[in-house]
Amino acid sequence: MNLAILGGGSWGTALAIVLAPRFPQTGKSKGIRLWLREADLAERMASSRENDIFLPGIQIPNSVQITNSLETALDHAQILLGVMPSHYAREVYDAARHYFTPEIRLVTATKGIERETLLRPSEVVEQSVTAAFPTCVLSGPTFAREVAKGEPAAVVISSASEDAASFIQSAFSGPSFRLYTNTDPIGVEVGAALKNVIAIAAGVCQGLGLGNNTQAALITRGLAEITRLAVRMGGQPKTLAGLAGLGDLVLTCNGDLSRNRMVGKELAAGKSLTEIVGSMKMVAEGVETCAAAMALAQKYGVDLPIIQQMHDVLYSSKSPRQAVRELMERSLKPE
Repeated sequence: MNLAILGGGSWGTALAIVLAPRFPQTGKSKGIRLWLREADLAERMASSRENDIFLPGIQIPNSVQITNSLETALDHAQILLGVMPSHYAREVYDAARHYFTPEIRLVTATKGIERETLLRPSEVVEQSVTAAFPTCVLSGPTFAREVAKGEPAAVVISSASEDAASFIQSAFSGPSFRLYTNTDPIGVEVGAALKNVIAIAAGVCQGLGLGNNTQAALITRGLAEITRLAVRMGGQPKTLAGLAGLGDLVLTCNGDLSRNRMVGKELAAGKSLTEIVGSMKMVAEGVETCAAAMALAQKYGVDLPIIQQMHDVLYSSKSPRQAVRELMERSLKPE
């Protein structure tokens, strides 16, 4: 079977590594083709077998073909796995649709919301391309480096079609990468996107020297906000209590490898958003998602106090300490 992975950042590269044994080059099978938009990086990776920018120090199997050509990546592909940042997704899918047939199974592992349209990644895919099978969504508590090193991880593969999700579950699951099926892509994608904003808040709290009590309260109330919005959009509460909700939120808020948490810590240290983003090699999706989340909150009439405060810190120069104080001084209410 042939797999095309579009997006060679840390997560796309890690998925190519962990899935390589599942897609060997045998007979007519071309295995995995990993596409990168950066031609110079693709050339270096093909030679050194290492992503020296986004995942340095970890070898990429020789069976993974690395390319800057969408036509090459999608030649005879049977599964397309999109792992590009949300603000590039539409551009990439619009370009890719010229090279594949409707029989390709589409999987998106992008975590974010398209800022201009407020569409989830799977909705962007479905607007850009025509496919015979329902789109699947891959998400869960994963740091790319740990997955690439072969450390055990569990994720969710979600689709409105149980058969579509089960097909990808069978194709992708391996000794260190376990997939659970789910039929709630709305809940999965909303959880995947908004947890990044809460993780910025977690970084702010850590940067201000606040302790475990604050962190526990933030994660719990953050999950309540995410769940409120997801349910109003049509998602299921139980999804947000699982791997794609609580699991991913806990990891991203507490893990040292979290880019979004790092943004929060830098904000608490007094750096501007421009300084922080300019110094980062990788995308912190929570920065883009925060504005989209507030627009969704307004559209669906949902109160998101933590995300609102992070929006004010990111875009209105509110001090992180003031944001925390205002959250604590909100009117009292039942849980």
